[in-house]
Amino acid sequence: MSLLSSSHFHGYALALHTSSPELGLALSNFSGDRRCGVWDLGRSLSTDLHAYLQDFLQPQGWQDLTFLAVAKGPGGFTGTRIGVVTARTLAQQLNLPLLAISSLAAFANSMRDEAQNGDSEPAVDVAVQMPAQRGELFTAIYSSRDSTPAWTALFPDTVLSVEQWRQVLEQWPRPYRLFQADGGLGGSATSLLQLAYAEWCGGLRPLWADALPFYGQHPVAR
Repeated sequence: MSLLSSSHFHGYALALHTSSPELGLALSNFSGDRRCGVWDLGRSLSTDLHAYLQDFLQPQGWQDLTFLAVAKGPGGFTGTRIGVVTARTLAQQLNLPLLAISSLAAFANSMRDEAQNGDSEPAVDVAVQMPAQRGELFTAIYSSRDSTPAWTALFPDTVLSVEQWRQVLEQWPRPYRLFQADGGLGGSATSLLQLAYAEWCGGLRPLWADALPFYGQHPVAR
């Protein structure tokens, strides 16, 4: 997917990442003005999120936003749900597109440079695993074969046992690098925003109601 020039984008975009105990926020106009922040809020996320959003957005205002992005999971149930519900509410009230991005995809994108470092090939596949409940793993494999932020899910986000995941990797037909997404994920909010921008440039303008959290088993009904 080739990205449009930033001259085609007007305003700012805001990304929310709450799929771990960390709150991650990122804001950009994709023309040089960008910032991000990460806060370890833990259980206070539900009470403090809106205050952090208001402070982070300044000096811009809600009227300056062109689209919103949110991490849809997988991740912690409560945090993911809070982030998606907040983003859906904002998108509905502001009448903005809302792009829901996989937490694993955002993490994979943040590992792009490390995955490619020292490799003779332009890119390698990025396998991501993250602890789930009952000793299982959230798993995915992504690939980016050009210089754009767009990623293709070669093995979509899935919950597997450790043994099932080992078998997938053993049979994988292409070179890959395996990364563990553990602990705070708020730092990948910038990567989340990059992936959302790639989708926006590709013409996607999803409605707020299309953004559903992913907990590993099935989406939650609207």
